[in-house]
Amino acid sequence: MAGTVNKVILIGHLGDDMKMHYFDGGNSIGRFPIATNESYTNKQTGEKVTTTDWHNIVVRNKLAEICEKYLSKGDKVYCEGKLKNRQWEQDGVKRYSTEVYVSEMTFLSTKKSLDKTTTQSTPSAQTNPPSAEKSIAPEENDDLPF
Repeated sequence: MAGTVNKVILIGHLGDDMKMHYFDGGNSIGRFPIATNESYTNKQTGEKVTTTDWHNIVVRNKLAEICEKYLSKGDKVYCEGKLKNRQWEQDGVKRYSTEVYVSEMTFLSTKKSLDKTTTQSTPSAQTNPPSAEKSIAPEENDDLPF
């Protein structure tokens, strides 16, 4: 296989509300952190241990506006995109940041959708116009032997 791949898939909870920035010409960018958790049992103590990793998410333009409208702290999301590394100098110290530039996102649970008593489906946010929510989990009645 010739070439390289830079693809990230995360499912996590928003750690803070979105921070939006608008630019001349109608472009926008939104940033927010999401947390992913991993749980395991410590073999020596039998204690359940949960570790949390934080990821910096970046969304642009229409996707950013959709996220700003529907997402808030604590909401669960599926993010798909690519990693980008940035570096800058602040007060003579080099700083580094790794961000996930999201191209596709599905809202798995939102507080705003739970507040509404109507039976509308949760919107799916993509860079293209919103479409039907895609299924992330495999089907329950899967006939595959593995």
